[in-house]
Amino acid sequence: MPDEYRKKRRAINDVGHAHFLTFSCWRRWPLLSKDRSRQWLVDAIDQVRREQELAIWAYVIMPEHAHLLVKPLRPDYEMRRILAAIKAPVARQAKAYLIKAKATDWLQRLTAHHGEREVFRFWQPGGGYDQNLWNERPVLEVIAYIHANPVRRGLVERPTDWMWSSARDHARLGQGPLMIDPVDLR
Repeated sequence: MPDEYRKKRRAINDVGHAHFLTFSCWRRWPLLSKDRSRQWLVDAIDQVRREQELAIWAYVIMPEHAHLLVKPLRPDYEMRRILAAIKAPVARQAKAYLIKAKATDWLQRLTAHHGEREVFRFWQPGGGYDQNLWNERPVLEVIAYIHANPVRRGLVERPTDWMWSSARDHARLGQGPLMIDPVDLR
């Protein structure tokens, strides 16, 4: 597809803004339905948190997509670089796992052809959805939306029942697989 027709994620990298991010698996396939791949994503997010000084306010990992509410703490951040740093290691680990498991059928399904070139795809191309937030009310609404995702999908009865979410942290019922940071809009 020519670049002029490709949907692009509009990024506004304003200091002090939080970002509500959504990114999806290739063809919205449930590639995050196993704990193994979910843990790869948690590890990647945690590494980016440390390396790029990122506050994690809320998250949910669904079978075919993920939502994050983050606030970059550096003034010179680029959300596209943060997203790439989260998504690339997950794709590499998935490909390595499939090669080791000799899962050639899945390797073929996750390979896109661009002319002569073949590209392994774990994620949908592009940056996904990115909404800037800077006021308390929208931040709290997004946190509630993120946590309600598994309930809306019928995966659990209560948000706190979904392990791969920050809902338990926010409800003070224990820590999920990814440590969250206090919400601070200053």
